[in-house]
Amino acid sequence: MKVGVISDTHGLLRPEALAALKGCEQIIHAGDIGKLDILDQLAAIAPLQVVRGNNDQSSSWAQSIADHQRFDLNGWRVLLVHDIADVPALLDESIKIVITGHSHKPRIDWRGEHLYLNPGSAGPRRFKLPVTLALLEVVPGSIEPRLISLLE
Repeated sequence: MKVGVISDTHGLLRPEALAALKGCEQIIHAGDIGKLDILDQLAAIAPLQVVRGNNDQSSSWAQSIADHQRFDLNGWRVLLVHDIADVPALLDESIKIVITGHSHKPRIDWRGEHLYLNPGSAGPRRFKLPVTLALLEVVPGSIEPRLISLLE
């Protein structure tokens, strides 16, 4: 199962991001979406799991979007939340993958058998941070995360 993970679009969905997500069986957006149209475009590619970020809080279109989600991804239990600072209060032993955004800093961090993934920011460039998203190859006994750079 190919899964796309994107975050911090802040209203900008680059053609490079759409191209990288083509063929995904599921897409996960870790918040700071920016515009409802972003979700419509992503949902046209694949089923979507999404949380709102701190910059989405005051948007009327985002009020029905959850602040966090727990779901299964091909046998792996996932916690999706925008800010990693909120993870400790939400974490339980069933969670194997923690997906966050917010920092705009891409990170793949294995902590024992647990994957902590931040796909970075796919939206407007912030400071000198890279513009990235992540792809996951997920099978019941294995998960392979990789970061995709959207700009050279």
